[in-house]
Amino acid sequence: MVESERLRIIYQLITNPESVGGAGITPKKGEWENVESLFALHDHVYNKEWITKWSTKWLLTPEDLDDIRNRLGEKIGFYFAFTQSYFTFLIFPAATGFLAWVFLGYFSSIYAIVCSLWCVVFTEYWKHQEHDLALRWGVRGVSSIEAPRHEFKPAKEVTDPITGEKTATFPAVERLQRQLLQVPFTIAAVLMLGTMITTCFGIEVFISEIYSGPMKSVLVFLPTVLLTTGLPLLTGILTNFATKLTDFENYETESQYERALTRKMFVLNFITSYMPVFLTAFIYVPFGSLIVPYLDVFSLAVKPFAENEKQMKAPSLPSQFTINPARLRKQVIYFTVTAQIVNFAMEVIVPYAKRQGFIKIKEMQSARAQKAGGVAPSAAAEDVPEEKEFLARVRSEASLDVYNVYDDLREMVVQYGYLALFSVIWPLVPVSFLINNWVELRADAIKICVEMQRPTPWRADTIGPWLDALSFQSWLGSITMSALVYLFSNDGIGPDGNPSDIKGWGLLLSVFFSEHLYLLARWAIALAIPKIDSPGRQRSRRERYMTRQKLFDESLDQTQRIPPMAEKGGQITRSSLEEEARRISLATASPEERFWNRQRTWRESAQIGTGYIERALPDEQEVMAEKKEL
Repeated sequence: MVESERLRIIYQLITNPESVGGAGITPKKGEWENVESLFALHDHVYNKEWITKWSTKWLLTPEDLDDIRNRLGEKIGFYFAFTQSYFTFLIFPAATGFLAWVFLGYFSSIYAIVCSLWCVVFTEYWKHQEHDLALRWGVRGVSSIEAPRHEFKPAKEVTDPITGEKTATFPAVERLQRQLLQVPFTIAAVLMLGTMITTCFGIEVFISEIYSGPMKSVLVFLPTVLLTTGLPLLTGILTNFATKLTDFENYETESQYERALTRKMFVLNFITSYMPVFLTAFIYVPFGSLIVPYLDVFSLAVKPFAENEKQMKAPSLPSQFTINPARLRKQVIYFTVTAQIVNFAMEVIVPYAKRQGFIKIKEMQSARAQKAGGVAPSAAAEDVPEEKEFLARVRSEASLDVYNVYDDLREMVVQYGYLALFSVIWPLVPVSFLINNWVELRADAIKICVEMQRPTPWRADTIGPWLDALSFQSWLGSITMSALVYLFSNDGIGPDGNPSDIKGWGLLLSVFFSEHLYLLARWAIALAIPKIDSPGRQRSRRERYMTRQKLFDESLDQTQRIPPMAEKGGQITRSSLEEEARRISLATASPEERFWNRQRTWRESAQIGTGYIERALPDEQEVMAEKKEL
């Protein structure tokens, strides 16, 4: 038994309900509301060796992934396996994108086709690898045998007709009625987030393209400030509502709950991550000259700084406004390079600096309070000297955040979306992601070891609903990239050099052919990839073979106890079958039955009977002698 299994069993013994053999301790709930959390302590010796080993390796081996699984559980193991597979697959589009950037330029149809096919191959191969890892780690199908959630509220108990056990259930119809609330939630999220992003987008276009007054270089950052302050607040409100809605849907198991919550979160992430690029690509560039004259409404944002109305006056004619085709490319570069660097800093560097800063501030406040006198002694002051170092370590780790692997998976899936949807705009997108993900793998390992409590090693046999998100983005990318190639293929403006002259039927035709090419390629690749052999599948076949061999040996052992049916090498005839049946009957029949079954056929029985009769009759010579005497 590996370490992750031992820790998981211990955790379940502590937290599972008493009805299934656990202690029923639920942190921050019910009678256990004073229990903050339950977690295992870090193995700092292993953590140091882990980080040191990874810092000197270019690629992770299957043994490295097995080690993660043995230490942190299958759920985290699947995340690192996915990120490693994604990183390895990025080598091909990175090389292709670099060549396209050098020789083909932007919005290359060749690169778009290659990238779409790559997306299909990657998603289908990951399904294959995911199945292989589940077999390798022995967790295939574990999602169907989970224990009920502590928060699950059954409506009734039913008796299983097969096992006779009572099972707590919740009516599927009632849950479906609750799930229908996702429709108005999605509509409200799209309207609220879309309105905020569109408003900030319009203000940014107005200031950068129309406004010509003072402080323009400063005011151009106003939309960014509005988004960075208002968008997280609004997203947080919607996230809390999505969590409460998922709680209301009342799922039995943790995997079902996470799957439902992930779908809602994907909608929010999709809007906040991709909507600005969609607005620029499909609204600003094609219809910018028609929309800009109506952007005077945003003049209120800069009116206190303008010297006169002329500085805020939008062009009255479309011909007076010039579209900036480089705007879209700069936007994609920001999301795929700058935003990735900022995210790394916010994920690893800022939390560490903040935690160290809080520790210093706390020490300074404690020192000042001690000098002033009258300060209450801390809990650490009452520690036994022999336990002081250990308890300090426990308190330090208890103050850390709880690691959620779904946050890192969400980050990778959103990144994949930029590649699948918009990389044709700037072909160096996969190059940026290749470099970022090499660092990301090591940064996540450091984050788990240093900035987070040791995760509970949960089992899993998949990355969950994020796999569906990958497939959806791959399909949408086949549509998006074909539309982008059609709209911007001619020097970033359009096929005719004028966005207003773009033909709608041409756009729809390119999207139609691209989508059907994607569906055909996906069908062919989905048939081909499962035929690839793998160690996990070989192990599964070997186990099935050993099971069949064991059953065969047991059956053969039982067969050897039965009398032989026929001689080796003999021909199978009617007479031989009758002889075998006769031998079998002799072994189990009564004495009378043995007597009558010793003969093979009725003719033999007749001959033997005739012999008995003849032997019973008197001899003819004796009869003649008796007659003469008379």
